[in-house]
Amino acid sequence: MIDLDDYPVVTENSESFLNHRQLLDYRSEREECLQWLLTYGKEPDKAEGYAKGTVKPRSYRMDRFYRFVWKLESGYTVNLTHDHADEWMDHLARRDVSATHKRNCQKSTKMLYKWLQHERGRGEWEPDITFAADSSTQPRDYLTREERGAIRDAALEYGSIPSYNNLSPPERDRWKRYLAQRFEKPKSDVSPDDWERANGWKIPSLVWTSLDAGLRPVEVKRSDVSWLDLDNSVLRIPKDDSAKNRDNWVVGLRDRTAAMLSRWLRERRAYPAYDDTDAIWLTRQRNVYDVSSLRYLLRRLCEIAGINTEHRQMSWYAIRHSVGTYMTREEDLAAAQAQLRHKSPETTMKYDQTPVEDRQDALDRMG
Repeated sequence: MIDLDDYPVVTENSESFLNHRQLLDYRSEREECLQWLLTYGKEPDKAEGYAKGTVKPRSYRMDRFYRFVWKLESGYTVNLTHDHADEWMDHLARRDVSATHKRNCQKSTKMLYKWLQHERGRGEWEPDITFAADSSTQPRDYLTREERGAIRDAALEYGSIPSYNNLSPPERDRWKRYLAQRFEKPKSDVSPDDWERANGWKIPSLVWTSLDAGLRPVEVKRSDVSWLDLDNSVLRIPKDDSAKNRDNWVVGLRDRTAAMLSRWLRERRAYPAYDDTDAIWLTRQRNVYDVSSLRYLLRRLCEIAGINTEHRQMSWYAIRHSVGTYMTREEDLAAAQAQLRHKSPETTMKYDQTPVEDRQDALDRMG
């Protein structure tokens, strides 16, 4: 028997709908279904089951379908018919949601009815409606895998200047004028320390951490040095600082990102602007980052990386959405939910079901 502790056998929404006896019956139904899908579902004749990363997200959608049927029938039942599935497809067709969501719900329903066919003799179900795939090949709201790597590299280039010792006197003079303007100080006061500051680790650490943790703008704004557990390569975001204010979160980081944050913390101590704040990052104007300043930063990074942002909604959430997209592909839905600190009623993880070490490995594969 496969251990189903990591699977959403009964979601909170379904549990709240059912009385005690219905709950026991539904749990038994779901356990039988999930066990069969994981053991036989893909190729029943060969006893080849579906992968965990396939079954888990679809099991949430199957659960949603059951609740749709209960509302349709004005009460609990597990006696699913083809008419129920057809009604569900018609309902999805009328909803203002993405084609991808509709297709995923349809795949989940077909998987459920495959079990019913083989184990309950219900007959094969073929939907009358087929949902087309999204036509966009360049998603507007998240970075592709290649773009993630390009943004990482651009963060190392952002605002950097040539080494002080490698410049001739005329070149050094030109860069002094630039740094005087950049740091709002007289040209005569510009020193080699300002070269080090210009080539510092603030922007790379901010960008790399966001690429790993999918930080929301408000989380960048609330960032606190107390979050950083760099020995274990994690962020520990307390409930009071969480954007959704629901749980304490342990968020995996790549070891390279943790090393970069360590460099930034050492550098950060040298700047008076941070003497009276625990914010991890401040803008040049000594303000916390907000939606506008982060959008500007990302667009500048895209320019450096040669990423075309025309006709794309290129906000800081593009980074966050890319983490969710590729974490789900590399690991599974539970890993993405834990890494992104989701609050969705049906998918929120009340505790981290995926070891943080697994998510750190996934970040390395994601690039």
